[in-house]
Amino acid sequence: MKKIYIILLVALSILGSAYTINRQSKDNLKYPIVGTNQSKAFDNKKEIKLPKEGDSFYGQNANFLGNTPKYKNNGDGTVTDLVTGLMWQNSLDHNGDGKIDVNDKLSYKDLLKQVKKENTGGYTDWRLPTIKELYSLIMFSGQDINPQAKSVNGNQPFINTDYFDFAYGDTDAGERLIDQQCATSTIYYGEQELVFGVNFADGRIKGYGKKLRNKEKLFGYFLVRGNADYGTNDFKDNGDGTVSDLNTGLMWMKADSKKGMNWEEALKYAQENTTGNHSDWRLPDAKELESIVDYERVAKNDDHPAIDPIFEISSIQNERGENDFAFYWSNTTHENSGRNGGGTAVYVAFGKSLGNMPARPERGHGNGQRPMGPPPGGRPPQGQGQQGPSMRQSNSNQAPNWIDIHGAGSQRSDPKSGDPSKYKNGRGPQGDAIRINNYVRLVRNI
Repeated sequence: MKKIYIILLVALSILGSAYTINRQSKDNLKYPIVGTNQSKAFDNKKEIKLPKEGDSFYGQNANFLGNTPKYKNNGDGTVTDLVTGLMWQNSLDHNGDGKIDVNDKLSYKDLLKQVKKENTGGYTDWRLPTIKELYSLIMFSGQDINPQAKSVNGNQPFINTDYFDFAYGDTDAGERLIDQQCATSTIYYGEQELVFGVNFADGRIKGYGKKLRNKEKLFGYFLVRGNADYGTNDFKDNGDGTVSDLNTGLMWMKADSKKGMNWEEALKYAQENTTGNHSDWRLPDAKELESIVDYERVAKNDDHPAIDPIFEISSIQNERGENDFAFYWSNTTHENSGRNGGGTAVYVAFGKSLGNMPARPERGHGNGQRPMGPPPGGRPPQGQGQQGPSMRQSNSNQAPNWIDIHGAGSQRSDPKSGDPSKYKNGRGPQGDAIRINNYVRLVRNI
């Protein structure tokens, strides 16, 4: 009996030590990934009961919640993220008039000047966040709204409004509800110079021009301070077909799936994979997947994929008929407010983020054409909302004009299933390329 008791004590001691080591390792990470807060489960269209291992649609975001988002309101206009260690301004109301509207936004040039003068909370070391820092705040418990919508109708934005003051676009000033693009310091030098931003109204990363309709574009912003290492990777090739990121505590497949597949097939692919003799691979959530985007590499040369060369990446032929790199599935549903609200899932573009932007006729222009870009007044034409499988694809009879509209490293969404040929002209006001059969790179915890 005494011998059994000693064995139990030793076993418990080992287990306790292992738990402590794992916990310390997690707490000491330079780049801990905050969970997406998506607890709902979905099939290809609607919310479903949480699937179990072996079920269809197992392995989605709700099965792997990650690090629970945790914040502290400091009572001085700032919020501390207890997972990342970053401190944030807590409101988009920058002029202090008690409401969030177009008057709180700045041009990118003026925003860079404002950063130098900012003293929220008594601190003077504020900075414009990188795209990886700002994306740490996104919450996929939000619902995407139709760009044509005139009211929010109870939808939740893609940020925690218990801690951050947020408002949708200022419709009284001619904005759309989705016009709450928040700027970052990350610039994309591709076919056009773009400022990467996070839109907490529609749950996307896109590159935005500094000008809109020949005027300075206005951006919302959350400034940040602290943890200057956040967003940096420390990759190690393990020599067995896997790559570890020592800063995030995640292990990745070195190679990708080498072929495209729909979302359900991607989830199944993860369940069946044994790369490196590991059997616990999963499809990454949106924030995990975005963590391996190399924005600096692609900024220097947009012919490179937006990923560190330690990884292998498949080449594809894009909608322009040129060599490019794929969109990659996450396990995160991009819930929207329309019919079939669970019908799209998040992907990250590791190559060009194409949109079909043919010149469209407009009255008042001498040449009968208007410049590329969203329709005047910020409202898409009837039937061309840019989110959700219920939104129509572009049916333009004009010659296609595919451009890198949002930049490599953008995060958008695709229908989870269906025939991509039905979207041959793209979808939405900016003609987003729709592929559906996206590539996969799996992840597991170290």
